Amino acid sequence: MYFKKLKFITLSILLLCTSPLFSQITLPKILGHNMVLQQQQKVPIWGTAAAGEKITVSFANQTKNTVTDQSGNWSVKLNAMKASFTPKDMTIKGKTTIVLKNILVGEVWLCSGQSNMEYAMRKYSKFQTAIKGNKPPEDDLNTAKNTNIRIFLDRRKYMDPNPEHTGWESAMGRPLVDFSAVGYYFAKDLYAKLNVPIGMISAAVPGSRIEPWIQSSKLEFEPKLKNGKILDKLNNDGGDSGKFYDTMIQPLIPFALKGMLWYQGESNCFLNENIRYTYKFKTLIESWRNDWQDKKLPFYFVQIAPYNYSASKDRPLTTETLPEFWEAQALALHLKNTAMISITDLVDNTADLHPGYKWEVGRRLSLVAANKAYHQKNVIYSGPVFQKMKIVNNTIEVSFSNIGSGLISRDGKPLDWFNIAGADGKFLPAKAEIKDNKVIVSSPEVQHPYSVRFGWNEAAQSNFINKEGLPAVPFRSDNPWEKLFK
Repeated sequence: MYFKKLKFITLSILLLCTSPLFSQITLPKILGHNMVLQQQQKVPIWGTAAAGEKITVSFANQTKNTVTDQSGNWSVKLNAMKASFTPKDMTIKGKTTIVLKNILVGEVWLCSGQSNMEYAMRKYSKFQTAIKGNKPPEDDLNTAKNTNIRIFLDRRKYMDPNPEHTGWESAMGRPLVDFSAVGYYFAKDLYAKLNVPIGMISAAVPGSRIEPWIQSSKLEFEPKLKNGKILDKLNNDGGDSGKFYDTMIQPLIPFALKGMLWYQGESNCFLNENIRYTYKFKTLIESWRNDWQDKKLPFYFVQIAPYNYSASKDRPLTTETLPEFWEAQALALHLKNTAMISITDLVDNTADLHPGYKWEVGRRLSLVAANKAYHQKNVIYSGPVFQKMKIVNNTIEVSFSNIGSGLISRDGKPLDWFNIAGADGKFLPAKAEIKDNKVIVSSPEVQHPYSVRFGWNEAAQSNFINKEGLPAVPFRSDNPWEKLFK
C-alpha cells in the first residue's frame, strides 16, 4: 500500500512538472552564452514560458519585467547601451531561472547568401595559393585569438531552442574553421577600425537561389515597370520560396543588428535573370528590413565575380549574361542605405565559381561599413562608378563617382575593356584615356559615337581602378532598365 501511494505521489509530481503551469522558460537559439548585443539600440530579449507567467530580465544594471501572453510568448527590450569589453551575465527569471554568461556589447552584423558567403575558413589553404594581390597577413585559422570577435553559425537544421544556450563562440579554434571567411574578415577589419566587440551571424547555404531567402507570401506579386508593363508573377520562377527564410532568418528576428551583408546571385545568373532578379532582391531587402522594423537598416552586397557562364551546357547563356546580371544587382542601389562592392579583379581563373580572395572581399565590405554605417567619410569604399557621358565631337567623355584620390591604370598600360558604338548599336573595341579624372573614349571606326560600355563581358578583369586600388564597376550607358525600375 505504501509503495502504491508513493508511486501515485511521484506520478503526480511528474505530471505537474510537465504541465504548462510548470513549463520552463525557453529561449530562441540566437540568445545564448558568449553573444554580442548591439550597442546604441534597444535590444529585444524574448522567449516562451507558461501562459500568464511573470518574467524578469536583468542585465547591465537594467531590470525589465513582463508577463507572458495566452500563448506563453514574452518579450522585453533593454535600453540602449554603450559598447563594452567587460563580460556580463544576463539573468532571465520566471518560475525557473536562466543565466546567460560572458555577454559583450558592440556591433552585430548578419551575413547571408550562397556558397561564396558560406565559404568557410577551413579552405584557408586556397587563400594562400591566390596569385593576385596581397595574401592574408597572418594565418588566422591557426593564430586568431581575439575573444572580442564572436561568431554564430546559423545552421538550418539546428536552430531549435537549445537548453544549453550554446551557439555563440569566440572567433578562434574549431568554431572558426566552419565559419564564413567573408564574415570573419569583415569582423576582423571592422574591429581594427572601431575597437569595439563585433558579433557576426552567418546564415548562408551553398547553391541557394534568392527565392528561398524570401518569405513566400512576399513573392506573390507582379512587378510593374515605370512604362506600365507588368512582369509575370515572381513566384512563378519556383525555387522553394521561403525555405531558408523560415528555417534560418525568421528564428533570428528580432535580434538587434547594425546591418546586413549579402553575397549571392550565381544560381540566379545561371537562370539568365536580369530585371526579375532586381525585383526579388528589392523584395528581400525591404521585407527583411520590415521584419526588423527598421526601414533604414544598412544592407551591403557583393557584385558576383567574373565566371564562364556562357560555357554552361544546360542553358543558352552568352558572354553578356553576367554583365546583365551585374546590372540587375546594381539597380538595387536605388534603395536607401544600400552599397555594393565590385570584385572583378579577385579572380585567378574564370572557370572557378569560388575565387579564394575572401579576406579582400571581407575587407572591402568593411570599408563600406566604415564609410556608410559609421560615417568615416575619409574611407574610400568603392572603385569608379559610371555617372554620366557626354558626346564631344567624335569621342565620348565619361564621368565617374567614387574616383577616390584619382583614376589610374593598374598596370600603367592603356585602359582595357572599353567599347563604343554609333546609333547602329554595333559595339567595337575603343581607345580609352584618362584626362582630368574623366575617361575619353574613341574609335576611328565610329565617327559619330552614341553609347559606351565598360567591362561588358563575363571575363572582363580590367586594369581601370582608382588610386585606392578598387576596380571600376562594369556598366553600359544604354542600360534599358535604369529608367524603368521602380
